Amino acid sequence: MAKTKVEAELDQPDEQLDRAIEELRGVLHEEEHRPDAAFRAAAGANSNVIMNIPVDVQIILGSTEMAVSDLMALQKGSTVALNRRIGEPVDVVVNGRKIARGEITVLESDPSRFGIRLTEIIAGTKGA
Repeated sequence: MAKTKVEAELDQPDEQLDRAIEELRGVLHEEEHRPDAAFRAAAGANSNVIMNIPVDVQIILGSTEMAVSDLMALQKGSTVALNRRIGEPVDVVVNGRKIARGEITVLESDPSRFGIRLTEIIAGTKGA
């Protein structure tokens, strides 16, 4: 049986995820503006369920391509040159999708650790 246009579009995982995220944003935005206090309490409970869903967050410092022979020759102390320079923004990727860019920074609360200061939020993009 032939698929309808809507069914064919929903088979695309990125498009399906985009639509689900946009619908979720719309629902949460509508719930925030409703005056009914009981409804807000229920919406808050629903939002908490959503907010507790774990996601995979990666900070992409850079990448490189190398031959398998070069990869096999790596050992402790080897240096791998990446495609980015010091000071260039790093990518913030959530569940395989680039959502932001930022700069590496040292944490004020713990100078032995570093983090990312977001400098740009990427809206409506597809994949990393």
